[in-house]
Amino acid sequence: MAKKASTAGSAESQARLAALNPAITVLQSVKPPFVPEEAEAMTIRVDYPPGERGLPPHRHSGPAFGFMLEGEMLFELEGEPERVIKAGETFWEPGGDVIHYQDGNNRTDSWSRFTVTMLCVPGRPMLTLVDDEELAQRQHLRAPRPGT
Repeated sequence: MAKKASTAGSAESQARLAALNPAITVLQSVKPPFVPEEAEAMTIRVDYPPGERGLPPHRHSGPAFGFMLEGEMLFELEGEPERVIKAGETFWEPGGDVIHYQDGNNRTDSWSRFTVTMLCVPGRPMLTLVDDEELAQRQHLRAPRPGT
């Protein structure tokens, strides 16, 4: 559930935020486990057509924070059960060594659109695919999935 923004920072910024407070809603507030040194922030929009399976298992070099604009996404991170993210909801992942298994469109009758802001390690790709050998080695870290 969203919560109203709290005031923080200098007295001047607190006063400006207080004046805007009715217009500001915090959608997500998390403390990432790490922020890469000299991180580069990148925001992308992903548009998946109906039934699109999404990217194969991958990882990000730093934490990623997302907002579901439209439709539904089947979302699964290593160690967590798969879940459905619906329009208006947020999600995040810690990045680093954690595998992102699923991000596909959960619907076959509508588009899925979401934004993601990532804090990337400079000089490294924002996304790295995970090969079958590593997936097999780390299978014990994956949460049980429905029907398996």
